[in-house]
Amino acid sequence: MNTFSPSVLRSAILCGLFSLLASSGPALAFSDDEARRAILDLREQVHQMAEQERRIRLDFAEQIEALKSEVMSLRGKVEQLNWAAGLHKNASGQDSADNLARVTDPQEKAAYEAPIENFQSGSYAEAARGFDLFLDAYPNSPLAPEAQFYRGSSLYATKSFSDAVKGLRELLSESPDDPRAADALLIIASSQVEMDDLDGAKASLQRIVEDYPDTSAAETAKERLTLF
Repeated sequence: MNTFSPSVLRSAILCGLFSLLASSGPALAFSDDEARRAILDLREQVHQMAEQERRIRLDFAEQIEALKSEVMSLRGKVEQLNWAAGLHKNASGQDSADNLARVTDPQEKAAYEAPIENFQSGSYAEAARGFDLFLDAYPNSPLAPEAQFYRGSSLYATKSFSDAVKGLRELLSESPDDPRAADALLIIASSQVEMDDLDGAKASLQRIVEDYPDTSAAETAKERLTLF
């Protein structure tokens, strides 16, 4: 019968324990690496999902803004068609007749009436050129504010929006109390919408409401402002 001393037995036990730890060490380390990798992968997935959600929200917001702009443009065009029909009627109305009566020069009258006739017939490009010639020849005419207004309207109709805004602003600067001033601002706002200048369009509409509150243009401006 073999016997072992306590010291030999203790050494054997320690060796066995060290052997066990040595064999299990790599397995434990591998498990930790896997856990870390899984955590990192999960974090990356969460980040990607959050980024995707952010992009979806941004795209959705951009689509809403684009639709709002399109609705505003379409609504403005419908209102503009109705308004243009009224302009054609007003171009030969009492205001025009009264202003024409103040002009004694036959050539001045003829220079104004020719583009008005083009405007009434829908020949807007010809009308704009005719009003340009009239304003160059008769800048101080009683008909000048009216010519500026219909020139701007003609330019708007031909989609020359920037030129329309520029010309109508001259009318507002020179004749802010003209009966057509509020309507001129309405055309300016419509032109600004077409040029994607929504901030400018909003400012023009607010100016109508503030400066010309008792006009039909102010009612139209209030309706359009609800779209902003």
